[in-house]
Amino acid sequence: MSLAREPSRPVTLRELASLYDCDLDGDGETVVNRVATLSGAGADSVTFLANPHFRSQLRGTRAAAVILQEQHREDCPVASLVSANPYATYARVAAFLHPPHDIEPAVHATAAIAGDAIVAESARIGPQVVVGSASIVGEGAVIGAGCVIGADVRIGAGSRLLARVTVLDGVTVGERCVIHAGAVIGSDGFGFAEDEGRWVKVPQLGGVTIGDDVEIGANTTVDRGTIENTVIEDGVKLDNLVQIAHNVRIGAHTVMAAMSGAAGSTRIGRRCKIGGGVVMINHLEICDDVMFTFRSVVTKSVREPGVYGGSLPAEEAQRWRRSAARFRQLDSLNERVRAIEQAGRDKPGGGTGTRKRDHD
Repeated sequence: MSLAREPSRPVTLRELASLYDCDLDGDGETVVNRVATLSGAGADSVTFLANPHFRSQLRGTRAAAVILQEQHREDCPVASLVSANPYATYARVAAFLHPPHDIEPAVHATAAIAGDAIVAESARIGPQVVVGSASIVGEGAVIGAGCVIGADVRIGAGSRLLARVTVLDGVTVGERCVIHAGAVIGSDGFGFAEDEGRWVKVPQLGGVTIGDDVEIGANTTVDRGTIENTVIEDGVKLDNLVQIAHNVRIGAHTVMAAMSGAAGSTRIGRRCKIGGGVVMINHLEICDDVMFTFRSVVTKSVREPGVYGGSLPAEEAQRWRRSAARFRQLDSLNERVRAIEQAGRDKPGGGTGTRKRDHD
């Protein structure tokens, strides 16, 4: 099973403008059936301009129409669909023009399903899938080849697990979620108690609760809680190779880019944006609407919304940028200080660094 898309469905520009609340400038009867890049678009395609970096490609595009903001309308040589948020509009248009393949309900002959598990008749279970005792697979859910679902697991309606996803005992996955290949949900948290130089494993007795419309990237891991559950709220998006430790809670509609991680019991607010490679130590409280820039190291709680960054412990972004500018001046500043010190040593009575008063 994959997220492959159906062949494109034709639609007029007028229909797209009506569907997605765009201001159409051009021939509304023009028919399109696919999306494309600005430089690669043809007469049957829709493209978009969201990043000014690609504005130079706009004048040469051969698309049927471009989704863009009002300030770029006059620069567009073809029809335009004017939107306040071109990228979000493009995403919706692309999903409309390229819908996922319809999934035929079926249970593969090689699947191993526990006798007391419940699999909805509209679900699809791929080859070599294992579904454990007392687990439930909801309506229209798709479980890809080689997935392992443990005991007492709930997979919500319309959710899709791609190949080789492992969902261990006591995990709940909400509706319309997508979990990509190789992800592991519900593995033991890293919990050990030190005793005279040795380590005693702390039983990980909690589970994982995942809300609706969550997407989890390939080879990402979400650990089960030590006593209470690890919680991923509605609409969260986790990139590939993200580490979520035990008892972490991630607020609704937060996104985390690849190679980032949150240590145990960290609480991340809603609508946060976590850049690639960001590290958060344990037991932090991150409020709503915080952004951490690429490879930030977060060692203290953040209680005010804003943008924070730095590979040193994260701080308010403007302050970090000023510090970074000073770091780049350290070599020249060091040379100046050494020259001043040397000049002081070269004077009579050198080493004091004091200036003698000249007498006529």
